[in-house]
Amino acid sequence: MRKQPTNIVVRQDSNLGEALLFHLGGMTMTSIKHLLARRVVQVNGVVQTRADYPVKAGDKLSVQQGKGNNALVHPKLKIIYEDDHLIVVNKDRGLLTVAANPGGREATVLSILKNYVRHEDRRNNVFVVHRLDRETSGLLVFAKSEDLQHYMREWWHQLVSKRVYVAVVEGAIEKNEGTITTWLTTDPRTTMVYSSPVDNGGKKAITHYKVIKHNEEYSLLELNLDTGRTNQIRVHTASIGHPIVSDYKYGSDKASPLDRLALHARILEFTHPVTEQTVHFETPVPREFLNLFH
Repeated sequence: MRKQPTNIVVRQDSNLGEALLFHLGGMTMTSIKHLLARRVVQVNGVVQTRADYPVKAGDKLSVQQGKGNNALVHPKLKIIYEDDHLIVVNKDRGLLTVAANPGGREATVLSILKNYVRHEDRRNNVFVVHRLDRETSGLLVFAKSEDLQHYMREWWHQLVSKRVYVAVVEGAIEKNEGTITTWLTTDPRTTMVYSSPVDNGGKKAITHYKVIKHNEEYSLLELNLDTGRTNQIRVHTASIGHPIVSDYKYGSDKASPLDRLALHARILEFTHPVTEQTVHFETPVPREFLNLFH
């Protein structure tokens, strides 16, 4: 069975490449051109292969890729698991979980999944349970009802039994494993998160780390979270003098060999809120992380 196409209505006059770049989200123009070269994009029912092909507001675009039972077609997002209650996805870097600003028109994981579930029934919906930064890749959970979203958010720390990230940080860490405990506060003006080794009224944050690989320049870490504070891993690794590769917001001042933040949500295990069964999901360590240690 062929996958259902991703259908898009153009919002303003432009060209095909720019329209796809805007509506799909998280892609580069190079990947858009590869998509067009595969002859899987139609404009008003006609296959088009040129990125500079002019399109007008109201034109209907259709993107069809591959075969399979999964109706979601997006190069930056893959469904790992779905049932009547939840959707678990693997998000690539470069894609926002939700719009940064109310009314924002940039494609996000939330908007892509809403479009996906509404192929079957326009009344269907999805709701955010937790988030990842734009440049962080990995596993995310969405609820299919607002009641379930509220329940999972309220009981998230009780439901989740394992939440593991991997990151590449600058430098070789002396201790092969350890625990970082600090108190985090956020500056509302800059959104910067600050770490204090003593209780200063901030939110307590606990991160356990283990060194998986290292060389003179970098360390690949596995990180387990006891708490899930905003930017926790990024701030914690910086607090011990080893900022994440490409994390210029939190202390990296070195030219990066990667074109992304080196942080990935690799494992997520939790109690299904409806079936009460333990569900476990894993994704591989990104290849570009491993290439730094060859």
